[in-house]
Amino acid sequence: MEVTSPHFLDLIKQKEWRKLKLALQEMDDLDLSLMVESFSANDKIILFRLLSREQAKNVFKMLPQSDQEEIIEGLSENSQKLSRLLNDIEPDDRTSFFQDLPEDITQSFIEMLSPEEREITVKLLSYPKDSIGRLMTPEFVAIKADITVAKAFEHIRQFGQDSETLNVIYIIDDAWRLIDDISIKDLILASPEQDVSELLDHRFVFLNAWDDQEAAIQVFKDYDREALPVLNKNGVLLGIVTFDDILDVIEEESTEDFHKFGSVQNASKNPLKERIFSLYKNRIVWLVLLVFMNVFSGAALASFEDVIQQVVALVFFLPLLIDSGGNAGSQSATLMIRYLALGEIQLSDWYKLIGRELLVSFLLGLTMAASVAAVASFRAPEVIIVVCMAMVINVMLGSLIGMLLPFIFTKFKIDPATASAPLVTSLSDICGVLIYFSLAARYFGF
Repeated sequence: MEVTSPHFLDLIKQKEWRKLKLALQEMDDLDLSLMVESFSANDKIILFRLLSREQAKNVFKMLPQSDQEEIIEGLSENSQKLSRLLNDIEPDDRTSFFQDLPEDITQSFIEMLSPEEREITVKLLSYPKDSIGRLMTPEFVAIKADITVAKAFEHIRQFGQDSETLNVIYIIDDAWRLIDDISIKDLILASPEQDVSELLDHRFVFLNAWDDQEAAIQVFKDYDREALPVLNKNGVLLGIVTFDDILDVIEEESTEDFHKFGSVQNASKNPLKERIFSLYKNRIVWLVLLVFMNVFSGAALASFEDVIQQVVALVFFLPLLIDSGGNAGSQSATLMIRYLALGEIQLSDWYKLIGRELLVSFLLGLTMAASVAAVASFRAPEVIIVVCMAMVINVMLGSLIGMLLPFIFTKFKIDPATASAPLVTSLSDICGVLIYFSLAARYFGF
């Protein structure tokens, strides 16, 4: 891509539109999307105007939301081109794009759609945000059970052109209630004279249109499907969700959890394009809160001023000890958040994990204490016992805090990812200072 991009930029500069259009036609859609994303806003629009309808549709859905908005804004002067693009995009991809736009802009774009596409879009947008209904597409192939395999293939050839996937064919009754699904492989291997009903086992997995998208993630993981049908409460087939849509949701959820774990309020679309104030606003709230929390660490240190003056060597090991407790706590919190998210542990399992976490953290603390003892034997042998005891206790306490915080947050209906590394670290720091200098005061008789 580094080799071809300058070539395309030269063609744009020289206004060689015919050569540029021919060169674009030879490119893969993914390579095109990467190149479009790397270009300036003006060059993006120029390239996009020269793409074929099929290329434009495929490339558009691969681009980040911010680039999609730039292209739509650039095409707004040509209402015919914009209307064609909006109508060509698959319904699920169009819904995903519309739902992040202001309502008035979304409404103006909906007016550009054909009556059929408008009806589909309004219906999909009527489902709650982050629901499975927003993900599904109505472009699938469904057949009746009382036809032959040969008739089924005639139907597939007639209506399968616009289907999102043909790997799975859905079997419905007269009221469009789902009876079963069948793989295209089973149909191919069956006798043409055989009835479709003879191939059914009436065992199928489905999604509810009003369920949260995270529920779909779990079902796809459990059943390893390429696509799943979406039903209403009466069992009527409304649409399907494909695995590529779920991958997008997984990426969004992972990014959201990652930002929460880092105490960032909102994930910015692109740090190079985001406004400075927005980047500042996304990060400042938690950092200010943590400043006030860390005041307690300073107060704890001030209360042990006499101990520090008498045994200055203690200060050398302070950062090492409190960081170790915080790091152990962050590790534990990360694992618990993951286990809770994947459903591998439940809220009621917290008490079962305490004993295991204490034992594991005790072993970790002993190992780390042995390491710090080796350092202390050269630097300050007189504090070895205090440092080793503080290391074991800090690691155990930090791990316990990291383990329990996600459970506490979940109990109070707060996303456990909010039990972020900085919060765990701050709590561990405060406790670490108190433990370390309390042990030192007692050991040295202050």
